[in-house]
Amino acid sequence: MKSYWMKSDGKVADIELREVEQPKPGPGQILIRVRASGLNRGEFILGHGLHKTGDAKAIGMDAAGEVVACGEGVAGFSVGDRVFGRCPGAFSEFALMDQKEIMAMPASLSWEQAAAIPLTFHVVFDMLVIQGHLKAGEWVFIPGVSSGVGVSALLMAKALGAKVIGTSGSQEKLDRLRGLGLDLGICTRAPNFYDQVMDATNRKGVDLVINTVGGSVFAECIRCMAFQGRLATVGYVDGVLKAEIDIEALHSKRLTLFGVSNKLRTQLQRSESVPAFREQMLPLFAAKRIVPLVDQVFPFGQLVEAKAAMEANQHLGKIVLAGTASGN
Repeated sequence: MKSYWMKSDGKVADIELREVEQPKPGPGQILIRVRASGLNRGEFILGHGLHKTGDAKAIGMDAAGEVVACGEGVAGFSVGDRVFGRCPGAFSEFALMDQKEIMAMPASLSWEQAAAIPLTFHVVFDMLVIQGHLKAGEWVFIPGVSSGVGVSALLMAKALGAKVIGTSGSQEKLDRLRGLGLDLGICTRAPNFYDQVMDATNRKGVDLVINTVGGSVFAECIRCMAFQGRLATVGYVDGVLKAEIDIEALHSKRLTLFGVSNKLRTQLQRSESVPAFREQMLPLFAAKRIVPLVDQVFPFGQLVEAKAAMEANQHLGKIVLAGTASGN
């Protein structure tokens, strides 16, 4: 079968399409024919530590496809079922999923939409629900709202009944996101949004911050937080890894600061929230209350071009790689 692999020397990553043996499902595993797989920026950033220097590995992190075979002990899934989930080596014709991670696809989703969900929306679910304790009517602030995680956070927050403020350097993207429910878009890449955020919230501040940008906006985000506000750090695309913390604000406003990352989590830890995601989120996708935003779909043979499109930062929503059997 065909499978994309990546090898890094610590500075440059080479992506190549290899011909490898089709995997066989072990106990608790399911083999799928990949119909679509989503691109995730973090996988290609060498500094994130997902790739050891000199090692080559199959790449891709989530996929949608059809069940081809089930390993020993697998229950609830059969050959031919349409499924999706987090999936190591997803940029391949066939890939293995762990039964703990796999989810049945709602009929309302296309292959491409389903492939845009697993990693990104699980991360968002962690930020908004598991750690963020978001309630209907609360204010959410998303610096970098036009990013993949930012758009997904907007969609889920609105489905949960929240009000959302976001920033982006593109007014065009903000205008498009208003059609998806964005209550206030602030066109800026700088930490200069305090006045507009406070005006929008009647000087109360926001209940939950989803910081996709990094340290350059951290202090300004703290200023914008309401009493008992929560702040999730999920990325640092600005490359700024340090920031000052206003200890007085942290103390007096009883703030909660938390990080969201899968880097150091075990597979078991990552899968712990899947049952809650199935129960709480899949009905929202099935009813089209959350519709994943897919910006571009590239043919299977164009992963390098898809990666370049993602790195050009002109897209809004997810970029997806079609499977070799996507049209069948």
